[in-house]
Amino acid sequence: MANLYVALLLAGLHTFAYCHRVPAHHERENEHHISPKHDHNAPYLKLVPGNVDFAFKFYRAAAEGSGRNNIFFSPLSISTAFSMLSLGAKSNTLRQLLSGLGFNQTDITEHEIHEGFHHLLRKLNSPDAEHELNIGNALFIDEKLKPLKKFLDETKHFYMSDVSHANFENPEEATNQINSYIEEKTRGKLEDVIKGLDPEAIMVLVNYNYLKAYWRNPFNYEATREGDFFVDKHTAVRVPMMNRDGFFSSYHDTDLSCQVVQLPYKGSASALFILPDPGKMKQVEDALNKDVLFKWLHSLRRRRINLYVPRFSISGKYVLKGLMRKLGVIDVFTNNADLSGITREHNLKVSKALHQSFVNVHENGTEAAATTVVEIVPTSLPPEVRINHPFLLLIHEAETNSILFMGKVRNPKEN
Repeated sequence: MANLYVALLLAGLHTFAYCHRVPAHHERENEHHISPKHDHNAPYLKLVPGNVDFAFKFYRAAAEGSGRNNIFFSPLSISTAFSMLSLGAKSNTLRQLLSGLGFNQTDITEHEIHEGFHHLLRKLNSPDAEHELNIGNALFIDEKLKPLKKFLDETKHFYMSDVSHANFENPEEATNQINSYIEEKTRGKLEDVIKGLDPEAIMVLVNYNYLKAYWRNPFNYEATREGDFFVDKHTAVRVPMMNRDGFFSSYHDTDLSCQVVQLPYKGSASALFILPDPGKMKQVEDALNKDVLFKWLHSLRRRRINLYVPRFSISGKYVLKGLMRKLGVIDVFTNNADLSGITREHNLKVSKALHQSFVNVHENGTEAAATTVVEIVPTSLPPEVRINHPFLLLIHEAETNSILFMGKVRNPKEN
């Protein structure tokens, strides 16, 4: 049996915060609500429940074996890649893929899923002068593999996939070709992702997802100071803590014992920092679902806060076979796989599936060092929110209700 090697790659999320000036307290940050302006009949809206459920299910699967490590991944990258793969799946393999991705086929048809991704990718890739977001897919195919025209046409139409030939008989050449493509699409943030191709590989599927965004109201580099981050009740590490006293959309969830603070980027994306009370991380993790997320987004209210956020850079690498099996996606990795929608033959399976991600959150010191920044606020002391112990991070795109990136920062000093 020939092996179909699927590589699922996340482009590095590189967030810059230009510090030309910190606005005064009366300059309001635009809030990102759960009900943005969009066509309520847009096909991608039918994907929202499944995509959000998948994000949290995958998070829990990844968290089970993470120990004391940080977690960071792009649920949208993984779901897009496996959904594109499902174009070639049939029978039980197809049912497992769609179910594992959070799609109930009594509520959404297979065509609606692919049409939804088509419109979602077009929407997210729309040029926006305020942030850069590029999401795309590619197929690298051995010349001896003859995919069905229908499969190729649908990957190009629904997923806007690039299609290239690769010489898999020369693994080093094919590896260099694919890694160069990934490095280019991720602006150099992900290098040498593929270390060794399966010797029987005849096709590689790649997804990339790259975001470069700017804080709507940046932190002042001059205000960053070293501070303690409490990894646990016995361990503290010194990290650069960014600080800004201003108005933020926030919510204190008394039921789950956590603080939620939203920091908007220019454009339609925002970062949600979820800070559980000490000892309550597992309680929050166990409760994560789409209803909780939407409750948080609906409950955000503008308040004056003296906010401290660590500057950090973390990455994540995942072998997806075991994680997807936890979500019920089993057959596609075995000799029982039915990927006959690719070639009509029952001789393909997924041998490997990888995911790699990167995030860098900071205030762009070079710009700030050349600027004197003064923020004038009322003299009364506001409440403090110090994100100085393990927290959850969501990068949320408001117009499509998409979770672009998700993770847990246990130790911002560890990459």
